Amino acid sequence: MPSTIKKTSLKRKRAKVPEKASKRAKSESSDEEQEENLEAEILVLEDDILKSRKNYNNITVLLDFAKRQDDPEVALFATVSLCRVFLRLLASGGLSRKTGQSERETVVVQWLKARLADYKKLLVSLLGEESSASTALTISMRLLKAETQITSDKGDVAFPKPFLKDIVGVLVSKRFEDVQEEFCEKYLGQYADIRLFSFEALSDILSDHNGSPLDDDMFNSVFDMLSFFENVPESTDDLGSLYVVDVPKKKSDLVLSLHQQKKQCQSAWVALLRRNPDRRQRKRLLEIMADSIAPWFTQPELLMDFLTDSYDAGGSLSLLALSGLYYLIQSRNLDYPSFYQKLYSLLDADMLHSKHRPNFLRLLDTFISSSHLPLALVASFLKRLVRLSLNAPPSAIVAVVPWAYNLIRRHPMLAFMIHRVVRSPEEKGAIEIEGMDDPFDEEEEDPMQTKAVDSCLWEAVQLQSHYHPMVATIAKIISEQFTRTWYNMEDFLDHSYSSLVEAELSKSVRKPPVVEFMIPKRIFLPNDPGSGVQDNLFVKLWDFESLEPTSGVVETNRPASQSAEET
Repeated sequence: MPSTIKKTSLKRKRAKVPEKASKRAKSESSDEEQEENLEAEILVLEDDILKSRKNYNNITVLLDFAKRQDDPEVALFATVSLCRVFLRLLASGGLSRKTGQSERETVVVQWLKARLADYKKLLVSLLGEESSASTALTISMRLLKAETQITSDKGDVAFPKPFLKDIVGVLVSKRFEDVQEEFCEKYLGQYADIRLFSFEALSDILSDHNGSPLDDDMFNSVFDMLSFFENVPESTDDLGSLYVVDVPKKKSDLVLSLHQQKKQCQSAWVALLRRNPDRRQRKRLLEIMADSIAPWFTQPELLMDFLTDSYDAGGSLSLLALSGLYYLIQSRNLDYPSFYQKLYSLLDADMLHSKHRPNFLRLLDTFISSSHLPLALVASFLKRLVRLSLNAPPSAIVAVVPWAYNLIRRHPMLAFMIHRVVRSPEEKGAIEIEGMDDPFDEEEEDPMQTKAVDSCLWEAVQLQSHYHPMVATIAKIISEQFTRTWYNMEDFLDHSYSSLVEAELSKSVRKPPVVEFMIPKRIFLPNDPGSGVQDNLFVKLWDFESLEPTSGVVETNRPASQSAEET
């Protein structure tokens, strides 16, 4: 009996999908569908609001969507939708009171303003979250520009300063550097009205804390925002354009006033200085005082107390405060009592090792350049700085020597300090036998009483034997004829160890030095007696032949003259 063949289906069987994976895929697809449905619902609500005033209650529904915590994407989508709604309502005048409005219309306008206030609070809260801060900033600034279309009963247009103050307050309290930089580059640095009212907002924010010290994050945020401008505007053309162009001409002229811009920035800086900054914060302020802070001040004398307190503090603060004091002395004729005595006290052992040395030497050259200064005072500064150069790094010495050369050229009466001739033979004989004590009193704090005029610059001769060849070469200019008018200090002030090494390595060697070197055959053991080679210092001081390697401890500090029994 023939066998029957079992028919098989030609359809390919599907592989069974794991139950967990299918459930996960279904849940993800369902979440996406739910999100799409919510977004579609939001768009429908938005469209209904714009079609009829009867659907204004949908704004409350959109606000509830925007406040959802469980679905940030839906909340952000609703926030953007509300932005479009309020922008169109503001453009159509739906939030402005008009003459002849009925009581019902007035109630609707007040209700819309209340919802707009709720929406602005929501934007400020989103601005405080790093994930949504950038989007919230863009929406807030668009809404701020549109909010100026709200007119009062008299038809006046006002800049929404309270809303800008809230925005600036969040930016300085939350340390989001990217968002703050975006605000400064797109708005603060481009528009005169944003800049003016931001300065005013910062002044109010800093004044609300009753003089209590700021934490580092908030101080850095306020400092970065105020010091964002590289150059202080010098004319109205440098202020930029207006962000809100619908402001009346009288108010726009006030915004585009250079005096008002500087006055508001001055108030913000003064408010920051009154918050009792610590030492590190003071350093940041003093570093940009002369270039980025003082030029904003219409009354630079307001900086006197801060600068004099910093100058009296000593150390690096005094060095940094010097440039600000110089600005006040030059622009406002500041009279600082015992200024040169305090300046002389800054010449200590740490000054030539400080990173602020180049700027200090620039200012010192300016302060000592006057030909009306007493010779004893100038001689004290010259002697003190040359004395300090004996223990200074080479990068500082190569700046001190040209500075001393220029000072002697500027004050020719100091030339006797280079070569002081002994007149009487008796005094010369006594000096040859007993030597001479330097009459310069380096412990004296008053530069008029140091007796530097009775001394000489013997330190410059010692520098001519310095180990660094560039220092030794530069120091020789003091002993040679003064044929040059002066040296450009900028060529020497910014030297460092690396620049000096690079300068030496880049020199072309005219005649290669002769070097003779013999490789030693033995280092730790004595040479053969018949080799005629002397043993080195290691072999003379230590005995390496008598060490016992089996002891486990190798003693390498025993002198060769010491026996094993003594050890």
